[in-house]
Amino acid sequence: MNIQPQKVQASLVIMLVIMITMLAGCGGMKSASTDTGTTANANEATSTEPVTVKLQLKWVPQAQFAGYFVAKDKGYYEQEGLNVEILPGGPDIVPEQQVAGGSADIGVDWVGSLLTSQEQEMPLIQIAQIFQKSGLVVVSKKSAGINSPADLKGKKVGNWMGGNEFELLALFDKYGLDPNKDVSFTKQGFTMDQFLGGELDAASAMTYNEYQILLESGLKDSDLNVIDMNDEGVAMLEDNLFANKEWLDANKETAAKFVRASLKGWKDAMADPEAAVDSVMKQAESGSTTKEHQLKMMQEVAKLIQPEGFDETKMGYTDEKMFQQTADIALKFGVIKEAANVQEAYTNEIVDMASKMQ
Repeated sequence: MNIQPQKVQASLVIMLVIMITMLAGCGGMKSASTDTGTTANANEATSTEPVTVKLQLKWVPQAQFAGYFVAKDKGYYEQEGLNVEILPGGPDIVPEQQVAGGSADIGVDWVGSLLTSQEQEMPLIQIAQIFQKSGLVVVSKKSAGINSPADLKGKKVGNWMGGNEFELLALFDKYGLDPNKDVSFTKQGFTMDQFLGGELDAASAMTYNEYQILLESGLKDSDLNVIDMNDEGVAMLEDNLFANKEWLDANKETAAKFVRASLKGWKDAMADPEAAVDSVMKQAESGSTTKEHQLKMMQEVAKLIQPEGFDETKMGYTDEKMFQQTADIALKFGVIKEAANVQEAYTNEIVDMASKMQ
């Protein structure tokens, strides 16, 4: 009589074991599903790990490059999934060589220098134009009587040379002045001492740097005459962004994210120059400059990036007419030996991509 219940109990135990096993199996399946999800997230995390981008500047940290420092400080690059390293430039650093050789991914330089490097078959292409106007002017004291470019005849005119002189050569050419006969065209130092000391009748100056140094020395705008390359139609495009073609082919989205974040940085820098200068001063070599000088530089740089009447939505785009003018001047005065293939020298594709990103 007691055997039957034992059989039933045994059967129940067996069924219970089977059910536990099945539940364990279900749990295992659920666990496997969870593992798969974890793996997927891990893969996603791997794909969204910050991509390192090295930016090579044309010169030492200053407000000329404020937009990039602001973008980094405000986390705009990080938001795009980028880890941007900003490499300072200097007198012995050629950005094109750094980018062509792989030491940097993107560089900042003047378009004339880029054209030269492209002619030397460096695999480089312009991906954005930051400065829409030239910042180069020829400045003289009113006492020198240089009221127009034609008055430069017989005067001692300075320039830093080394690739910075071509706008002046185009200016001389426009007014029929031979730089070897009609003008005493002289190498100018990187300070304005020669001009201030009376050794030069006229000197080259960037609106955002050397011209401000003259004002800081005690001269006033009313003491000076200025010849603007833009007004004379001989301006060449300056600060741009360029990349190695091979790197760009494999990293277009990364390049677009970099440009997008950089333009955001520049917009913020122009909207709040003082905060932008704070970002610059953190990077500038101690004692090399002052906050006041950098603030004036930032204010003048803003006028080149977004000139009066300029469409803000075109920020970063390369203007075909201005690029062609730059290439024509470069050819005429020996910066390049053959006419540049403008269609291959730059692209607006990356700025387009940046503008369409959500």
